[in-house]
Amino acid sequence: MASGGNMKTVHRIEQIGGITAIVLVFLGCFAVLKPFVSALIWAAILCYATWPCYRWLHRAVRGRRTIAAALMVLMIAAVMVLPFAIAVTTLAENASRAARMIQQIQEHGVPEPPAWVGQTPLVGKYVNEYWQGLAESTERTTEVLKDVFMWSKNWIVKHSVGLGQGIFQLSVSVLVAFFFYRSGEKVGSQVQAGVQRLMGETTQRLLLAVGGTIKGVVYGIIGTALAQGILAGVGFWIADVPGAYFWALLTFFFSLVPNGPPLIWIPATIWLFYTGHTGWGIFMALWGLLVISGVDNFLRPYLISRGSPLPFVLVFLGVLGGIMAFGFIGVFIGPTLLAAGYSLVDEVITHRAGAANEDKAPESGADGGAGGAASGITC
Repeated sequence: MASGGNMKTVHRIEQIGGITAIVLVFLGCFAVLKPFVSALIWAAILCYATWPCYRWLHRAVRGRRTIAAALMVLMIAAVMVLPFAIAVTTLAENASRAARMIQQIQEHGVPEPPAWVGQTPLVGKYVNEYWQGLAESTERTTEVLKDVFMWSKNWIVKHSVGLGQGIFQLSVSVLVAFFFYRSGEKVGSQVQAGVQRLMGETTQRLLLAVGGTIKGVVYGIIGTALAQGILAGVGFWIADVPGAYFWALLTFFFSLVPNGPPLIWIPATIWLFYTGHTGWGIFMALWGLLVISGVDNFLRPYLISRGSPLPFVLVFLGVLGGIMAFGFIGVFIGPTLLAAGYSLVDEVITHRAGAANEDKAPESGADGGAGGAASGITC
């Protein structure tokens, strides 16, 4: 009896030791992968949303998965990584240009404000008086410029580091996407089988609803914002607007808000007219109205309509929450995850409401022929 008890004790210790080892391995794996969780999530979302394009390339290269995956990765990198890398580079250039401009102002003083500043409604009088004070007081100007320069320098350094980390995460997600494309069908079938075991027959319906929402967000919101940012950068570069890539980056962020891009290209157009570049000002106005905002007015509604309609507040909170949770790459992940969750909850509630109505239908039909006849006449 004693030996049997000892065997049970040894067996229990072995079980506890095995479970502890498994837990430690999982914790170690999580610790290793934790810095790349956001990249893995975005790679999975990106592969799912662009899978039809990969399938087309796969057929075009006669079934060679490695070549098709490599071509997809190159295209995604050119669209998603390269523009942001250029924008980060221009941030440093803009910082040095601002430093030179501040140095020139310190040496030669602040010029007199233009006449139109004082004529600006509401704030023109106050801006003109403040500008005049800076032009007349060298010491005050130097102090203000010093504060502005230090704030701008710290802001640029801080956000350049954040953008650099975000670009690194995007690059990792593109690299991971290469392997997802190559093994996508196998991984997808395993995930679907696992989810089906947990959720049963509703798996296919829920996956279709969430999948449509993910595609609607990736194409309609993020894809449109990327397109507007790139087109804005092209327009600013052609019109020789200073810091064209930086303003293109701002256009991308503002594109996530309805009717946001005009807040960038309209001031650029006004600046071109003010500096005497009338022809380029006309070009910028037409480019902004027909090309940049044209994408927003026509392409976005079409692409979003192919998925599920999303409340604006969901996209807005997704962008802000995504940035706070995942950093720069959260701009892409946040709205997509919130939209997928919203679609999932909406589908479950709708399905339960429909099932409840079906359960009540026989009871209402048994109340009598008169009620049924009346309802039939009403319909």
